[in-house]
Amino acid sequence: MTFLRAFALILMACLAVTGPRSWAADASNWVEGRGSRVRLIAGDAEPRERWAGVEIALDPGFKTYWRTPGESGLPPVFDWARSTNVAAVEPLWPAPSRFEDGGGVAYGYGGTVVLPVRVTPREPDKPVHLRLNLEYGVCKDLCIPAQADLSLDLPERAEPASSGLIRQARGRVPQPQALGAEGDLAVLDVAPTSEGGKPRIAVRVRAPAGAAPRLFVEGPDDWFFAAAETMDAAGSGSGGAQGTFRVEVDPPPSGGTGAVPLRLTLVAGDRAIETGISLDGTLLSR
Repeated sequence: MTFLRAFALILMACLAVTGPRSWAADASNWVEGRGSRVRLIAGDAEPRERWAGVEIALDPGFKTYWRTPGESGLPPVFDWARSTNVAAVEPLWPAPSRFEDGGGVAYGYGGTVVLPVRVTPREPDKPVHLRLNLEYGVCKDLCIPAQADLSLDLPERAEPASSGLIRQARGRVPQPQALGAEGDLAVLDVAPTSEGGKPRIAVRVRAPAGAAPRLFVEGPDDWFFAAAETMDAAGSGSGGAQGTFRVEVDPPPSGGTGAVPLRLTLVAGDRAIETGISLDGTLLSR
């Protein structure tokens, strides 16, 4: 028996034991940038959706940015237009960290971060090919834009080795929660206020005792909410410690006349929640 024939028989036997599987790669090639590299990774394939991830690995001392970068920085911009068999693509955002540098306070990630991506195929029983043009900011002493073109076929059935990374990242995405919800991590109420002639919002929260919670406030594009560094403690109980973050508001020149939607992300350790509310813009513009 020749070597090639013997190899072919062994390969056929292995396939008979393991059954059919997708031979698509679990990840795209890395694209190198200044202080960073980025790639697409494949995740679970569910009946009507597929999962992928944008993995960004940063050199020591470098950071990249959340969807709202804070006082400085560039949020990621995703262009999936060249993908095939894709009806919708939704990036999700693990809870960010807070950084201070010469440009002010920024929100983002250091080390390695995976941004989970929920992909809805047009035809669930056919292959999905992702093509991503990604623009993102990288910062150490100076902040610069970076760009990467990435491509990946998502498997239809097999569970890629990178699925675990995406599941872990999905676990760090803040969970939606109503205002005033029960539990030891919650946004209890939000009230407009004014201190020193500047409009502010007072955000009362509950967090586990001993935690050092962080609050991130987002509003419409033309509004700015200053970083809330610490909360004023107001006692604790069996449900956790309560306190208030006081956030300065910088409204647009025209002010606000209608409802202003706010998204509040509260983080304590490895847990995070997200609460959406709406406030009267005229009360925030005084």
